[in-house]
Amino acid sequence: MTASRPLALFDLDGTLADTAHRRRFLERRPRDWRGFFDAAPADPALPRGVALLRERAADHEIGYLTGRPERCRADTVAWLARQGLPEGTVWMRRDDDRRPARTTKLEALRRIGRRRTVGVLVDDDALVCEAARRAGFTVVHADWSAPSGALRDAQERQGRT
Repeated sequence: MTASRPLALFDLDGTLADTAHRRRFLERRPRDWRGFFDAAPADPALPRGVALLRERAADHEIGYLTGRPERCRADTVAWLARQGLPEGTVWMRRDDDRRPARTTKLEALRRIGRRRTVGVLVDDDALVCEAARRAGFTVVHADWSAPSGALRDAQERQGRT
């Protein structure tokens, strides 16, 4: 292990970022993924998620584990900076990866955990949380965001976020 402080990994959409204003892009057929992700820079922050992140930053290094595609990196890093959130590594999904979030994030967690101590994962997706717990990770389920059936379907069936 290279760092002395454990890593606290935070999801973005539904955990730190309020996606309610852009869910409309997923409620139409066909789903407008470009519109959904292009609208992300306008996301308001979720106060409970930000407060927990700031609390964890006292004794953890902060990192971000998101299902957003790699093409969203510049917008994502800029959004984090605008919110005044700590700099940290941002792990993103490959642009062509359509597997469910519970699969891609668990794979990333295991990869990260081979090099670092992962102190906690904070995520709004119950299936991601369940998979991470079963794999032995400490998890906080971010249940402070209004649930969205369209977003859940996107995460689990379409492997998009």
